[in-house]
Amino acid sequence: MADMTPLDAAHAAMEAAPEDEAARLCFYERLAASELCLLLREEPEGERIDPVVIAPEDGDCVLAFDGEARLAAFSQGPAPYAALSGRALAGMLAGQGMGLGLNLGVAPSAILLPAGAIDWLAGMLAEAPEELAARPVEFRLPTGLPEAMLHALDARLAGMTGMARAAWLVAVRYEDGAQGHLLGFVGAAPGMEGALARAVSEVLVFSGLEAAALDVGFFEASDPVLARMAACGLRFDLPERQARAAPAAPGSDPERPPRLR
Repeated sequence: MADMTPLDAAHAAMEAAPEDEAARLCFYERLAASELCLLLREEPEGERIDPVVIAPEDGDCVLAFDGEARLAAFSQGPAPYAALSGRALAGMLAGQGMGLGLNLGVAPSAILLPAGAIDWLAGMLAEAPEELAARPVEFRLPTGLPEAMLHALDARLAGMTGMARAAWLVAVRYEDGAQGHLLGFVGAAPGMEGALARAVSEVLVFSGLEAAALDVGFFEASDPVLARMAACGLRFDLPERQARAAPAAPGSDPERPPRLR
């Protein structure tokens, strides 16, 4: 395929430095964040799906592609599929003894991930962010955060279309004296707070930094505190959602995986 995707780039970096754990973690973080097309034997029925399964030497694998065009290239034409995030696919396959054939034969990121790798990925993604109540009293310029983590955060937010307007990263001191860093989302879409917090948590999980921590907050565009954050913070812009037809087939919501038959 001619066009390099973020998953291709992460895979290439991992292949170029096989001993680099950070590059390996970056690939799995990108896989979790990517929207994948899972190849099916037939059109979905309700919430249950019947994926195509192959049986290489390492065990049974389903087939997924990071784009409909790549799936069609593999199938040599249109084929039924379910659209879901890598995170959701890992959760669906975990404990099933099933691996993943990713982009096989159609992209530079082609790779066979055995069941053990999928179980590991699902385990890494299982921890939910902890919800706390704290009142910030001071904002400062964010310092000391690894550049690689900032790049990973920027890449993840750039793919979260329509989920919020923007986000400000600041150093923060709370009313109880605790200090840290805060990523404040502006104008989060209704119901998207959990997904945004989980995305930030996953960037930290795959950063390879044991002590990595980043608080997440949500603010309305009219909140006067944003002026203080903007005066010293680092801004991340999230892309706006383009109007498109609603998906017709079950399994098209990346965050609501269907069930295996």
